[in-house]
Amino acid sequence: MALETLQIQEKITQKFGSNALNFETQKGVFSFEVDSNSMHEVIQFLKEDQDLNFHFLTDLCGIHFPDNDENHQFAVVYHLHNWIENVRIRIKTYLTGNPEIDTITDLFLCSNWMERETWDFYGINFKGHPQLKRILNMDEMISHPMRKEFPMEDSGRTDKDDRFFGRTTINS
Repeated sequence: MALETLQIQEKITQKFGSNALNFETQKGVFSFEVDSNSMHEVIQFLKEDQDLNFHFLTDLCGIHFPDNDENHQFAVVYHLHNWIENVRIRIKTYLTGNPEIDTITDLFLCSNWMERETWDFYGINFKGHPQLKRILNMDEMISHPMRKEFPMEDSGRTDKDDRFFGRTTINS
């Protein structure tokens, strides 16, 4: 019998109650939100439950929503895949202004680099990560460039002159 979204929702709701909410299908992918304090336990359940079998972490990423209230400014999104039934799910959790969440490197080794990238670009701290350090940016950087408050370009750079990109400015 094929794994249905209703079956996934029932198992999650039965096990985690109100810590899992907003179940919906978005663009063909079953999605739901989880309280950040329960995320590790939910992902472990999805992986280890013999009916669910979400054994593959496809992606993990961060999002910055600067216009949201303080408790919803950052989000971490996990994409899991059940290869047996070919079912994909998306799980999102919101974090506060000082964003941190438990690592899942003990569940999925591939999350190591994904969590490092998310920390590097968004400043989301993954508690218990074995080596949380920059992965793509220079170690000397003090900011996180995917946050919306990060400036788009350095105005002092001469190689970013609009004339070099076919854009001209109109002088009055």
